[in-house]
Amino acid sequence: MSAVVVVESPAKSKTIEKYLGKGYKVLASYGHVRAFPKRDGSVDTEHDFALKYVVIDDKEKRIAAIEKAMKRADELILASDLDREGEAIAWHVADELKSRGALEGKRVKRIVFNEITKKAIADAMANPLEINMQLVDAQQARSALDYLVGFTLSPLLWRKVRSGLSAGRVQSVALRLICDREQLIRDFKPKEYWTIETDCSVEAGKFDAQLYAIASEKLDKFAITDGVSAKAISKKVEAGLFKVTDVRKKQAKQQPAAPFITSSLQMEASRKLGFTARKAMQVAQRLYDGIEVDGEPVGLITYMRTDSVSLAAEALDDIRDHIGRHFGADYLPAKPRVFKTKSKNAQEAHEAIRPTAVSRTPESMKSSLEPDQWKLYTLIWKRALASQMTPAILDQVSADIESEGHTLRATGSVLAFPGFRKLYIEGSDEPAKDDRDRLLPPLKAGDAVTVDQTNPKQHFTEPKPRFTEASLVKELESHGIGRPSTYASILNVLRERKYAEMDRKRFVPTDVGEWVSKFLVESFSKIMDPSFTASVEDKLDAVARGEVEWRPVLREFWGPFKEAVDVAGGEPRPTEPTDEKCPECGKPMVIKLGKYGKFLACTGYPECKVSKPIN
Repeated sequence: MSAVVVVESPAKSKTIEKYLGKGYKVLASYGHVRAFPKRDGSVDTEHDFALKYVVIDDKEKRIAAIEKAMKRADELILASDLDREGEAIAWHVADELKSRGALEGKRVKRIVFNEITKKAIADAMANPLEINMQLVDAQQARSALDYLVGFTLSPLLWRKVRSGLSAGRVQSVALRLICDREQLIRDFKPKEYWTIETDCSVEAGKFDAQLYAIASEKLDKFAITDGVSAKAISKKVEAGLFKVTDVRKKQAKQQPAAPFITSSLQMEASRKLGFTARKAMQVAQRLYDGIEVDGEPVGLITYMRTDSVSLAAEALDDIRDHIGRHFGADYLPAKPRVFKTKSKNAQEAHEAIRPTAVSRTPESMKSSLEPDQWKLYTLIWKRALASQMTPAILDQVSADIESEGHTLRATGSVLAFPGFRKLYIEGSDEPAKDDRDRLLPPLKAGDAVTVDQTNPKQHFTEPKPRFTEASLVKELESHGIGRPSTYASILNVLRERKYAEMDRKRFVPTDVGEWVSKFLVESFSKIMDPSFTASVEDKLDAVARGEVEWRPVLREFWGPFKEAVDVAGGEPRPTEPTDEKCPECGKPMVIKLGKYGKFLACTGYPECKVSKPIN
């Protein structure tokens, strides 16, 4: 008996072929093998969304190689990845081979595995499946929607905005989020406020405190709005005779973050390693496919496109055993910690991203990995282990100090027990103002306190910052826009099409990006609404669960969308009004977008052809 096994990536072929042994030929499809032809009509809206596929030009040789190998084989084993894209690839390979007569009298099996290890491959081979047509249909529906939007909106953008532009169903909503944030920053009016901080001392030592209340009334953020008032209050505080009136102590527990899913891996790799989402996924793919370790190919992490935070029982046992042996009983909870998956469509059979063997510590793997691979592997390894460690314990102290109606408050905390923090601390989208532990000297009610100095500080409110890759992924995820496999490509397309640029690792929309977004929002307010895009994602998830058919989802979308396209096509080309008059005919000048950016043009065109650059 012989079999041909088809995987997506050539990097994992060698590893899997080694595990399977003789009688198996492992070939790679190199991703998708078929796609819609790059012409209108590939999704036939006139005939109930009939789909027309062709083999991608550079994939013909891949299909031909599989077809040739099948002549000497008894069965085809489809081992593409375990998400919608992987299921669709398996179906396309089988369907194309069937149409060529290559599967006549052959058995076809589908296998899935979450990690490329000998045991995982053996388990998958022992438990073959059928192709999941619900997942295939969900992926076909997504591709059809994206095709319809792209092929319908792009020509409209050429006519109405500028030639060479393109639009995408999800990417256009992401662009809107970036542009909306930019507009909020432009419109923001800073408000001034002041705080009064003090340097204090007691017999036992020195500490900082902040003015908290006046005449028993807590100060809100804008209680002090000018420097004159701040300095006057500071003088009264400096002249006061203060005493400690209340000291509160408590212990707080800090729980670890869940093991990585696709989005959190991209966010944390951006925060801690400076990786783009695309780079994080490329490096993770290599770790998953297999790395040479001591002359043998080894898959180091589980599948990296997942929205499940679950860990397999076997993995939990492995992790808990390592924690107990290397960190001690104080760092090992009485029972495994269970995290709840937020995504309602997460497949619980999938796992979070974790190392395939905890015994392969980052230190032991350093010589086998490239620097970026080692950094990401270390992040994944530490996060997975930390998720199953005991909480960190913080001793927190808060003291109120009063004098003639002025109340100062001092707060401090100290790490009483590090717990999971001994191994891993989650990053933040914005830097903390002061995340250092501050330890107060021993304080008790009645202690006399000397205010050595007051420090009135001026502040201004600030708008929300521009999006980083991490915060934009978080925003998309919070709206339910896109899916784990799509975030990296969405962000990359925005940059490639020059709709946004990066300034100090934050997205700034270009003139073209803002113009496109404005046009799409005005003409297609519904599909540019994040909540609508999220509702379409929910419907695609329902297709994947087998709850609805995929064609009705397309019908429901296409009718109103096509109507909006027809209306937009009849509208004049968008412009921005100005107060400037044409120097030749006196008619108003407007701003237009051209090949090299914005310019001023006379509204008397074509009779008057005056145009000039914007100052």
